Amino acid sequence: MKMVRAIVRPEKVENVVDSLDEAGFAALTKMDVIGRGKQKGIQLENIYYDEIPKTMLIVVAEDEQTKKIVEIITESSFTGNFGDGKIFISPVDDAYTVRTRNSGL
Repeated sequence: MKMVRAIVRPEKVENVVDSLDEAGFAALTKMDVIGRGKQKGIQLENIYYDEIPKTMLIVVAEDEQTKKIVEIITESSFTGNFGDGKIFISPVDDAYTVRTRNSGL
């Protein structure tokens, strides 16, 4: 199993979520985050923003589904500008459902 964590622009979140859902990846976690990338923020006229609001989406899926998830996220969140986001992929050893105590997805 893999955990895909995508940090995307807040205005692109619903587009990403809908695209994932249409492809069969309905289960996800969404949270508001604040951070900055390599550019260390953004300057607009005389105002400097060193922390930018973003949204993190977390999807856990089988290893062979990871590439498709990444493609969906990149296609549905792309604007072509700095700050489009970042995707991180990590291994997941196991997952448990609290209610049933069953292991696995």
